[in-house]
Amino acid sequence: MPMPMRRAAVAVVVLILLLTGCSGGDGSRDGRITLRFQSLAWQDESVQVNKELVAEWNAAHPDIRVEYVQGSWDSVHDQLLTSFEGGEAPDIIHDASDDLADFAYGGYLADLGELLPARLREDIPGSSWDTTTFGDGVYGVPFLQEPRVLIADKKVLDASGVRVPTPEKPWSWPEFRRIGKELTARMGPGKYAVAWPLKDPVSATLNLGLSTGGRLFHRGADGKVTVRFTDGDAVVPETVRAQVNTDGSASGATLGMGGSDTLPGLFGGVYAMVPLGFSYRQQIIQQAPEGFEWTVLPAPAGDGGGLAQGVSPQTLSVAEDSPYKKEAVRFIDFLLQPPNMVRLAKGDWMLPTGTRALADPSLHTAKDGWATGAALARGLRSAPAQSVRGYPEWKDKVATPALQEYYSGAIDREELEKRLVEDGNLVLARYQR
Repeated sequence: MPMPMRRAAVAVVVLILLLTGCSGGDGSRDGRITLRFQSLAWQDESVQVNKELVAEWNAAHPDIRVEYVQGSWDSVHDQLLTSFEGGEAPDIIHDASDDLADFAYGGYLADLGELLPARLREDIPGSSWDTTTFGDGVYGVPFLQEPRVLIADKKVLDASGVRVPTPEKPWSWPEFRRIGKELTARMGPGKYAVAWPLKDPVSATLNLGLSTGGRLFHRGADGKVTVRFTDGDAVVPETVRAQVNTDGSASGATLGMGGSDTLPGLFGGVYAMVPLGFSYRQQIIQQAPEGFEWTVLPAPAGDGGGLAQGVSPQTLSVAEDSPYKKEAVRFIDFLLQPPNMVRLAKGDWMLPTGTRALADPSLHTAKDGWATGAALARGLRSAPAQSVRGYPEWKDKVATPALQEYYSGAIDREELEKRLVEDGNLVLARYQR
């Protein structure tokens, strides 16, 4: 190359490097670091709190700007997978712990183990960290969780004279069944004590099954997971099936419904109780007709686990491809300072995982059932299927149709067990070769 052309080429390269450094080709803009935070907040209160916290961070950290990106729970898995594979993933990722396993094992999420501040590690209980730990790594910070509770028509309960359960003295599963029959008899024709919204029957069945000692998934010494259906696993599904098909205390029409679909029947006096996630309280406040009185009751307790329940907390993770992992964790630490965690929990009508945030007096008031939910927090455990590879396929192809048929009365326990175990283990084996 002639000397003038060589000098011109060098000059072009230098100019490109200077422009790149100034324009933020490495993720910074105008010399500032910019982090993209994809939030899945969707309720108005929650979106507002998240945006407020981002603004507060940006005001206090002009050198590390956070850009709020709105995501959606409906499409988050496929959207994240596409963004990971295309190299366009947000730096900070809001998701749920039961969606992390494939991303963690696939190398898409950063191991936060060495990056997390001691304050955050110590404030969140080990049972919550279990939900985001895969192998030897920690791939998310669990920060919001919700127990399943019974939302009940207070007037119907009070008029019936039945014992009203508390977290200190909950109903047992047999007592719940017996009281369901009593309530239904008192309510009259066409009305039911319970509405089970089981359009997605798997998570509800597995998570409530921890109260009776059910686990279903068992990990061997070789690290491989197999399915076993024990008497502890059978209590919850047998109760639901009996209420629908034997006792007539639960409506079979609700088995294919989502939680929101049952609310008009609750408000209209068709159902006395609906097992729902704790956050449904906001919908009830927004939609209940004037004069409707409701209360929050703990889910039934079992001999094997008391009030234990499985949960899949909401999480905050960092993309493995992010060049600013330390800065991303700093923002997560800010977002989850105890006062901020309380704000996030109240915005989503859920419970914080942090012990200091959970101790906030505003989360222990009787109003709107906060105290009942907070009392259940100590029994929350990692959902049984949390780290099981192949669980999504097992759930969709095996467990969902099997449980739906069992609850409707189409198959018996023997056939249910055969499908969950034999068919289920064939699915899981493919993921564990």
